[in-house]
Amino acid sequence: MRLCGVAVLLLASLAQAATLEFRRDGKVIKTIDGDKLEAACGVRTIEIDDPYYEARKQYRACPLSAVLAQGFGAPADKLEGVDVVFRALDGYARPSNLARVREDGGFVAFGEAKGPFGKMGPRGLDPGPFYVVWTKPDQRDAHVYPWPYQLASIEIGDLAKEYPHIVPSGLPEGAPAWQGFALFREDCIACHAINREGGKVGPDLNVPQSIVEYRPVEQVKAYVLNPTTFRYSNMPAHDYLKPADLDALIAYFTAMKDRKHDPGAQP
Repeated sequence: MRLCGVAVLLLASLAQAATLEFRRDGKVIKTIDGDKLEAACGVRTIEIDDPYYEARKQYRACPLSAVLAQGFGAPADKLEGVDVVFRALDGYARPSNLARVREDGGFVAFGEAKGPFGKMGPRGLDPGPFYVVWTKPDQRDAHVYPWPYQLASIEIGDLAKEYPHIVPSGLPEGAPAWQGFALFREDCIACHAINREGGKVGPDLNVPQSIVEYRPVEQVKAYVLNPTTFRYSNMPAHDYLKPADLDALIAYFTAMKDRKHDPGAQP
């Protein structure tokens, strides 16, 4: 009986995971079962060079624009907002923008062409229930285009409004910290938070102490570029960043250390 109970709970958990939430400005506006979404959005078989599997793969997938239309009730080119955030089951949140998401070539995959997803990477991850992929060669760079797997929700809104305490407010337009803020939104917030606002996979970079308050600046830059030279972790390398990009990130972290917001801190 105990094993039967565990099986029932497991099946219920899998059923719950196979739904996709659609959010606007932090509020759930629709939840669609994966089977219904697959049937409604024009599923087809696509073939791509997958950067995570590092192999040629065939997926059963729907155009991302059709998925957005199903979830938000309007064609993708009619949707309004600043940011699109893809949230994974583990809390990973990958931001992008509407212009990029509207491009032809984006798809939501439901599985491989002839069955479920195969295991991904050395950890043997299952990228389901949903996996955002791109078909064009110039869309394969996961640093530029969102490739979130284990997708749980898609949200349209404005990150600066949703997370007001990540903004380096009070600085003049064009200050290096604003450039660093743009990079943080694009490359870091998927995993990291500032002032407890943002991703939950990695540590907060500003509270209780800023990363630049307890690590030398050059060490921070080197760690961002290639974390595995310091320790083995799941943090990816950012070796595509230029010295000016790293300087801008440091300017942002330095500005935010004077803009701490930590209401949940212990007295």
